[in-house]
Amino acid sequence: MLKLYSFGPGANSLKPMLALFEKFTFGQQFTVHQLNPRNFEHHADWFKALNPRGQVPALEDANLPEGANIITESTVICEYLEDAHPTAVKLRPTSHYDVAQMRCWTKWVDEYFCWCVSTIGWHRHVSTMVKDLSEAEFEEVVARIPVFEQQVKWRRAREGFPADLLDEEMRKVAVSVRKLDDHLADNEWLAGGVYSLADICNYSTAAHLTMGYDELVNTEDSPHLLRWIDQIKARPAVVEMYAKVPREF
Repeated sequence: MLKLYSFGPGANSLKPMLALFEKFTFGQQFTVHQLNPRNFEHHADWFKALNPRGQVPALEDANLPEGANIITESTVICEYLEDAHPTAVKLRPTSHYDVAQMRCWTKWVDEYFCWCVSTIGWHRHVSTMVKDLSEAEFEEVVARIPVFEQQVKWRRAREGFPADLLDEEMRKVAVSVRKLDDHLADNEWLAGGVYSLADICNYSTAAHLTMGYDELVNTEDSPHLLRWIDQIKARPAVVEMYAKVPREF
């Protein structure tokens, strides 16, 4: 049995969730444990005992020895599922060249695309989680965060991100939208002509750009990106995932 700890179907948590629903039977071969980010449940002692970095997603694999059964980092989890739990559903292309191209896309989303979208998301949404806390309550929250860089990010979210930083991140979002739309104009999928982890990982960041980024993502400026998003949303495994793991928080 596999158990995924996540915030639900969004951002990095969405990557391994999509892979699991494509490859396995929900409730029989894997389960999903949703943590509540508004209660900072991922910084609770019980979860930090599983993942000392206090971050989701994290995958628990009962087939591994006790004490060595947690896999972390969203893209790594996806690759782990392909390697350790092969199924009839393959989420990597067949040729070594196409797998390399797939990994270029997953590397790009992890190192560039996800970060700029994440900063805008923190500015627009995550910051609201701490705006009503007193200074003492906020410091108590920060003290439980094990990763220093995340402490800095929470402080910046509470204080407000600088305008020039937000402008630069929006520029990068626009670059990302253009890169995806241009590639998808001539390709059904991102790598090797098949639905793969390249699509899963990029979709997990791109899907919510259809809300709040109308100046960038629309039928006139990015029709191929929208076609690709809709095509993924229509996959039976994706439809099932959204139905069975609602976004509660």
